[in-house]
Amino acid sequence: MKVGFIGTGTMGSLLVEALIASGALESDQITISNRTFSKAQALADRYPGLQAEASNARAAYGKDIVFLCIKPHEFKKVVDDISSVIRPEQLLVSITSPVLLSHLEEVLPCKVAKVIPSITNQVWSGASLCIYGSRIQSGDKERLESLLAFISEPLQIDEAYTRVVSDLSSCGPAFISCLLEQFVDAAVEETGIDRAEALKVASAMLLGTGLLLTEGGLTPADVQARVAVPGGITAQALKLLRRETDDVFNRLIRTTHAKFHEDVAKVSVSFYGEEVNGQ
Repeated sequence: MKVGFIGTGTMGSLLVEALIASGALESDQITISNRTFSKAQALADRYPGLQAEASNARAAYGKDIVFLCIKPHEFKKVVDDISSVIRPEQLLVSITSPVLLSHLEEVLPCKVAKVIPSITNQVWSGASLCIYGSRIQSGDKERLESLLAFISEPLQIDEAYTRVVSDLSSCGPAFISCLLEQFVDAAVEETGIDRAEALKVASAMLLGTGLLLTEGGLTPADVQARVAVPGGITAQALKLLRRETDDVFNRLIRTTHAKFHEDVAKVSVSFYGEEVNGQ
């Protein structure tokens, strides 16, 4: 299998490195390009055999799978760059949520999918959210998901829910880390505990909780019920937490969706010169 990556920013580099480290791909199976060529070359220098190209078209030419790991406003230019070399049998994978499958299927002849990765894929964990276009066959799904399974749990998602599942899977680590950071900060401020020690304890707690919710088969409600004895310390603190965070995640989701629809509109203008309804 030959795989191309266009865009070697934070997530593009993460995917390349994770797929190599996990054994999913050998370095010489991968070709990369980036808007700033020196960044692509720097990544290639760390992995003998990995080929960096100055041209997006050369990175895409003849590849079985081509990942587009670029920002929404860069898509039209990149699509223009590669349109002359893309063939119907190739699988093009966008990792950018505001770029709809229809945007790409209307301008390219190939098979199109969207994958929403997560920073957790760096440690071969978390989910890869897979969304498939109309030309995708079962064999294409199997090939892509077999690759992603080395670094994640591939989950098929309806495109209508792209944004909210991205919130939960891709943005979620940042949201939960923000809450954990505030928890640790408060512990330090209120008690004087060493920050490194508090962070170590809290991080181990988060890892264990994740295992309870996956391998342990518990739900979030189960965990709360098992920890919070009626009338006890945890129960009283949970009342405070629920009261103070009432509707905060509703507002968070409205915020991410508003930005998503704004970005979809901008991408549509770049492709068509007019706005269309986002999903």
